[in-house]
Amino acid sequence: MLRDLAEAQWPARAGLAALTAALGAANIRWVGGAVRDGLLGAEVHDVDCATRLLPAEVIDRCRAAGIRTVPTGIAHGTVTAILTDGPVEITTLRRDVETDGRRATIAFASDWREDAARRDFTINALYAHPVTLEISDYFGGLDDLRAQRVRFIGSARQRIAEDHLRILRYYRFQARFGAALDDEAESACAALAHTLKGLSRERIAAELLALLALPDPHATLARMRKNGVLGVILPEACAAQLAALARLIAAEREQGFAPDPVRRLAALLPPSPEVAETVAARLRLSKAQRIRLVTAAERGPSDAENPRMLAYRLTPPLAIDRLLLGGSDARVLEGWSVPSFPLKGGTIVARGVSAGPEVARILHEVEARWVAEGFPDSARIGQLLDEALASRPRTG
Repeated sequence: MLRDLAEAQWPARAGLAALTAALGAANIRWVGGAVRDGLLGAEVHDVDCATRLLPAEVIDRCRAAGIRTVPTGIAHGTVTAILTDGPVEITTLRRDVETDGRRATIAFASDWREDAARRDFTINALYAHPVTLEISDYFGGLDDLRAQRVRFIGSARQRIAEDHLRILRYYRFQARFGAALDDEAESACAALAHTLKGLSRERIAAELLALLALPDPHATLARMRKNGVLGVILPEACAAQLAALARLIAAEREQGFAPDPVRRLAALLPPSPEVAETVAARLRLSKAQRIRLVTAAERGPSDAENPRMLAYRLTPPLAIDRLLLGGSDARVLEGWSVPSFPLKGGTIVARGVSAGPEVARILHEVEARWVAEGFPDSARIGQLLDEALASRPRTG
C-alpha cells in the first residue's frame, strides 16, 4: 500500500517552500525519486524539480528571492538551487529531438506529459504539486509501484535505443523496487545487451557499483548473466564468481557488515591481481578503488591465521575485505585500532649499533616478532630488542 505523500517529511522543508514562492506553484512540480520514495515510505535525500520556466528565468527569480543557483547542467536545462536544507536540481521541461543511445539533443517543452514521456520508467515519471502534493501520473506509475513492477514508458526497445545505459538502470531499479518481472523489459534488455559496448566505462562502472551497493543484488546479477548482459560489462563474472558473491553477501549479513560495492565487485572476479588491475583500468575506477580491488585479489587461506597481523600490514578495512571474501570472521577487527610500533632507530644506535642497514634490519626483526606476538607492551619490546642484539654475529 502506498503512503500519502503528505506523511513524508521532505515536502515540509523550509527551502522547498521558499523555492515554490520564488518560482510559483503553477510553474513547478516535484518529480522522480523523491516522489517515488516518499510514496513508498522510504528515506528521501535529494529532491528534483521540473519547471515550465526557462533556465534564465529560474536564475532570475531565484536571485530576486535571495536563492543562490549554480548552472550545473545548463545545456540540458538544469540549474541547482542551493537551499539551507539541501540542493534542489531544477530542470526545464524537455523533449528529445535526437538520440543515439549515448547522448540526446533536447528541446525545451511546456507540457508536463511531454516531459514525462521522455523519462525511463513509469515509477520515475510521477509529478507532485508543490503545495497540494497531488500526484500527476501519466503512464501508470502508481499501479506499477503498488505491483512492485519496473516498467519502461512506452516501448522498452525504444527507450533503450535512446539511452543504452537504461539497460543497467532497469536491473538496478528492478533489484531495488521490483518483485514481478516485466517480460517486455527483460526481453529488450537481453536483445540489446550488446549496445552497452558503446557506453563510457565511467557510466557503466557507476551503475554497476550502485547495483552492487543494494542489500542483495545476487539474483539480479544472475539474471543479467543469463540474459547476456553481465558478460558484456564484466565477462570475468562466471557462475563460480556469482556463487562467491552469494557467500559474501551472506557473510556480510551474518557478521553485521554493511554492503560494500567494491568488495562485492572483488567477489565477482577471480582472485588474480592481474585480472583486478585489468578490470579497474577498464572501468576507470579511482586509485583507492583500484587498490582495494587488487589487494582483495591477493587473498589467501593464510589471511585467517592472524587477522590483526593482516590488518597491521594492510589497514583494517582492506583486511576486512580479505577476511569476508575468504569466508572468515572479520568481527575481530571491528573497532580495533592499529597500534604504532614504538621502537625507533635512535634507540638501537644508542645501544651501540652504527647507523645504517643494520639498524633497519634489527628494527624489521623486532617489529616482525612484536606483530606475531600480538603487539605486546614496551617491556616486551625491550626484551625482543635485547634478544635481537644478542643474536648479532660478533665481529673482530
